[in-house]
Amino acid sequence: MVARDESVRGRVVAVTGGGTGIGAAIAERFADDGATVIVLGRRLAPLEEVADRIGGDAVVADASDTASARAAIETILARHERLDVLVANAGGHGFSAVGETSDDDWQAAMTVNLSTAFVMAREALPSLAAHGGGEIVIVSSLAGLFAGPSVAGYTVGKHALIGLTKSLARDYGRRGVRVNAICPGWVRTPMADAEMAEFARHAPGIESPDDGYAAVTADVPLGRPADPEEIAAIARFLGSRQSSYMTGAVLVADGGAHIVDLPTLAFAHAGM
Repeated sequence: MVARDESVRGRVVAVTGGGTGIGAAIAERFADDGATVIVLGRRLAPLEEVADRIGGDAVVADASDTASARAAIETILARHERLDVLVANAGGHGFSAVGETSDDDWQAAMTVNLSTAFVMAREALPSLAAHGGGEIVIVSSLAGLFAGPSVAGYTVGKHALIGLTKSLARDYGRRGVRVNAICPGWVRTPMADAEMAEFARHAPGIESPDDGYAAVTADVPLGRPADPEEIAAIARFLGSRQSSYMTGAVLVADGGAHIVDLPTLAFAHAGM
């Protein structure tokens, strides 16, 4: 019999953007394995729904705002006495090409996709290092490695998260803080569902979100989007002692999309 992995039991885990999608799945996975989980976000209702379901805690906070993030960390420490893992998952916005992106839209994209992780990591570092070390898991995207059409702010913000991961790992490893990133491809989440619905309104032959997902993964080796639980399993691994000699790593979870050689797709479509 394989022994149950206890590497997150009793640990205190904070998940930003924890009210929906990937963040909610990550929170649930850690809680299922015995961690104390705090979900953070700007809207109380979805946070409370997740917290009630997993037996966790909900803290309203703007992860991009120093005062709000600092207060959230103080609340976590007051309620739970320590913080062992931060999952920086909050993100979104930035869906236009450079020429169509206003200053305000650009700032919003950088705030949501980059500043949320930077500010929360900075404010959490002393707590993470206080008990012999902790983990930061940064949720970037396949857009952190490649560029899609008309998603300049999102692409730049997600690329910057890779740099943030490496910088944090380089500077804080000697204090016992490990920092790793995940780059998911398409994942079935409410945000992606909305994108598929928009896709269906504009693309001939695409009549539903399911049709959209099938189209955008048609050339992906696994031929499907991920479920949030599949990304949550990776976050749980990186936020546990199972990954104890990993830091500064970038794990890609995209069904194999990043291995596809675009110039040869025409040959595949021709049946060659």
